[in-house]
Amino acid sequence: MLSLYVASTELNAGKTFISAGLAATMQSLDYSTCVYKPVQTSGIEINGFMQSPDLTYIKTIDPYIETYFTYLFKSDCEPLIAAEKEHELIDMELIHHEYKNILEKYDCSILDGSNGIMSPLTAEYTTMDMLKILRVPLLLVITPSQEAVNNALLILNLAKERGVNIRGAVINNIPEFSDSAKITSIPRIIEEYTDAKILGLVNRLEDKFNPNDLITSILNGIDIESVFDIKIAKLDLGS
Repeated sequence: MLSLYVASTELNAGKTFISAGLAATMQSLDYSTCVYKPVQTSGIEINGFMQSPDLTYIKTIDPYIETYFTYLFKSDCEPLIAAEKEHELIDMELIHHEYKNILEKYDCSILDGSNGIMSPLTAEYTTMDMLKILRVPLLLVITPSQEAVNNALLILNLAKERGVNIRGAVINNIPEFSDSAKITSIPRIIEEYTDAKILGLVNRLEDKFNPNDLITSILNGIDIESVFDIKIAKLDLGS
């Protein structure tokens, strides 16, 4: 099964955009694909129903992407606190069970991260612990900024120390035609100071784009085969 956990160095890094792009691209390559969010905070109530803002965003990009969540909380606090405020406990066994069901149903599953990689989910488990339990590799989305690079080095080295399977990193939202040394040096810094490989450079898209634009951007900017650690016949035929 093809599976991936997409995390980011900070808010507004474009993590969910990359999750949507990878899902749409894999579907276009004939892999049945879904985006799964184990825990979503900052839920939005619309017409009396709670909705996941991240999964709703994915549906606006490509309505054919299947989406699932296990926990959805209204609070914007860390998951542990958000659950407590709604008198719930996050059950790692339930997340594991629902994730296994998704693996059996789809060729490819993309887990869209919430909060930080060390966000507490329960008194015993953080998000990083969940990655180890689910045995899902990490793809880190980085924005082209000095703060993001610092965060990326901390996250990737901690993930290695904790025994998380690191698939690599993608630099997202790169300004078009940018040749700033600050931006062009980021891949070198990440690869010199961590064991992670840069698997993609994605340029900033205009606010309005269609799924085909997104798929083209992903295929042009990201090494899909390395991201999912698989050879894809359609890509070989198209090269």
